[in-house]
Amino acid sequence: MNQQWEERQRPARLEGRYEFDSYRALRDFLESAAELSEREGYYPDMGFGRDYVNITIHAKDPDSELDEVQHHFARQLDALATKDSH
Repeated sequence: MNQQWEERQRPARLEGRYEFDSYRALRDFLESAAELSEREGYYPDMGFGRDYVNITIHAKDPDSELDEVQHHFARQLDALATKDSH
């Protein structure tokens, strides 16, 4: 997993940020991330500006810990960000 992910507790979550060279690259990433969410049935919280997106991936239940599902989803987002940043 890339360095931009930080694991937090209470509630358990991963927080990450991607920055892009252009609004177009950001849009491409957001579209790819939406397709990934639909495929995986997992929907992180996202907030974005002109050239960045902040993402929070929560544990499935508020009182549970992160598991491989959330970490795998973060790695998939990393792959999309790498592809869409060019």
